[in-house]
Amino acid sequence: MSTPAPVEGAGLGLRRSLMAALEDGAADAVDFMEVAPENWIGVGGALGRRFRRFTERHAFVCHGLSLSLGSPAPLDEDLVVDIKGFLDRHDVRCYSEHLSYCSDDGHLYDLMPIPFTVDAAEYVAARIRRVQEILERRIAIENVSYYAAPGAQLNESEFLCRVLESADCDLLLDVNNIYVNSINHDYDPAAFMDAVPAERIAYMHVAGHYVEAPDLRVDTHGADVCEPVWALLERAYAKFGPIPTLLERDFNFPTLPVLLQEVGRIRRLQQAGRPAASHD
Repeated sequence: MSTPAPVEGAGLGLRRSLMAALEDGAADAVDFMEVAPENWIGVGGALGRRFRRFTERHAFVCHGLSLSLGSPAPLDEDLVVDIKGFLDRHDVRCYSEHLSYCSDDGHLYDLMPIPFTVDAAEYVAARIRRVQEILERRIAIENVSYYAAPGAQLNESEFLCRVLESADCDLLLDVNNIYVNSINHDYDPAAFMDAVPAERIAYMHVAGHYVEAPDLRVDTHGADVCEPVWALLERAYAKFGPIPTLLERDFNFPTLPVLLQEVGRIRRLQQAGRPAASHD
């Protein structure tokens, strides 16, 4: 059974620097928004009220930053409880996290790769199951960009699929990360996409990256989406249908109209990738 889409259409990450422009009515140009719950849990006062007005008017998903699913340290269950309260309070449609880790004895302030091993896949899957138990809902995990894969027993797609199956969770498919990893680790991005279990995809991300060298891309979310990533997104729609897709941009913001042009391009590609209606 396919995962029901939690939202629909083309979305944009809500960042504090974009709030004023979006409050002026431009938010109606996006179908849904996304925030990191850690950036908003406990925020009150005027800023909290401004955020609440957004969640009352628009569909929201959440993308976590610090759950650290692959960490050797114990799962931060207090944080999971706080996230549950946030998701419930704001009627968030879907919660996702990175298939990585960012803490051990303290936060590491980066997304570290989980070893592509059978044991690691089962370890992470057990932690995901515990998170879902506390949240009382399924979560989606994101395929992440990575720059080294020491001790790998499985390739990236095998590891991802094993975690998804064992945890019985959903997938946030990041198209830019597929492209970045395909350059950095010399694999076919189309083959990776073909290995993805389509029935588990909740929604997708698309973003820009930095070209460090011909054979090195750095996932930054600080640039426009490049043409090869747009082409890969178009292939995703042809394969999976018009899955909800969010534009990620974290810094080097252009004007909002320029960002909305990229959101509009997502929507146009979705329409082009929508299967034609059948006629009896």
